Amino acid sequence: MFDLLIKNGKLISGEIIDVAIKDGKIKKVAKKIDSEAVTLLDLKEEQYISAGWIDDHVHCYEGMDLYYDFPDEVGVKSGVTSVIDAGTTGAENIYDFYRLASNAQTNVYALLNISKWGIVEQDELADLSKVKADLIKKALKDLPEFIVGIKARMSNTVIGDNGIKPLEMAKRIQRDNHNLPLMVHVGSAPPKLDEILSKLTKGDIMTHCFNGKSNGILDQETETIKDFAWDAYKEGIVFDIGHGTASFNFHVAETALNEGMKATSISSDIYYTNRTKGPVYDFATTMEKMRAVGYSWEEIIDKVTSAPANHFHLTNKGYIAEGYDADLTIFNLTSGKKELIDSQGQSREVTEIIKPVQTIIGGMIHDNTL
Repeated sequence: MFDLLIKNGKLISGEIIDVAIKDGKIKKVAKKIDSEAVTLLDLKEEQYISAGWIDDHVHCYEGMDLYYDFPDEVGVKSGVTSVIDAGTTGAENIYDFYRLASNAQTNVYALLNISKWGIVEQDELADLSKVKADLIKKALKDLPEFIVGIKARMSNTVIGDNGIKPLEMAKRIQRDNHNLPLMVHVGSAPPKLDEILSKLTKGDIMTHCFNGKSNGILDQETETIKDFAWDAYKEGIVFDIGHGTASFNFHVAETALNEGMKATSISSDIYYTNRTKGPVYDFATTMEKMRAVGYSWEEIIDKVTSAPANHFHLTNKGYIAEGYDADLTIFNLTSGKKELIDSQGQSREVTEIIKPVQTIIGGMIHDNTL
């Protein structure tokens, strides 16, 4: 007997499947499963099912003042089964974050900020004595299931007079720790974006890829994507959305798409302020913005499930397949007009609205509250 049997699950492709779950794992996926289960969930005709949504750039350590939130507010309550906190904490306070995150219903992972206290203040990499490779190595050894990568923020408000040095240190730390995933925040210069991208290697993640700043991927004179950005993209640098308060621009994303460049993964960079006051609000809204840009729903679902799971080596997540964790998102796609605002105040209107209905984490069903 299964613990949970989901009937009539409609994939974004339109295919109908049944999914059987036991002990928190997907045990069987087929067009039709006729078996007994403790709980039967028969989905309605208008409901869709996907692997659980993964937001790989959030800030959800409630112990901070600058960027903070609560895992379940940006996770299970908004259809997201797994979140990756993108460097809010460093090696000195990651342990307290782990303690708090262990109480969440949402699956919580962390990128370790290379600065030992994380983002306590905006300029955490202005003092490079805060980068302690030995403490980072210890934290990685102590919390291998929690810490899935490292984070370096490379923009002028963060690095002080240190130029590219913090990124060089991050790359050295990466090499010394089994080439674990590295996410790099980009923003205003210095350092210049071409210098940052020249240091990155295949699989590294550039977040805020479609920001509207002059130091971004768009040449604001020619209105084309810069050649060096194309070179990095073709070399396998992961282009991650990381919407945030100031880091997503419709025009940049649309220009990139028109040239054939698509974001590799979609993330929100959500925290309390931009969740409650905008322009982010929730993960579904970020997904809708990519639909407004011109991405298909099939692409969008892939970029919030399998793509982040692969980038951060979440080997049991991101797919509806036998043996994978029973993390699933059930959602509706409805017709209706909705105005969306990017980080620079530009607006677009969508006529399709995505709304999570239920979130299943480890086989446990949670009704969404959005």
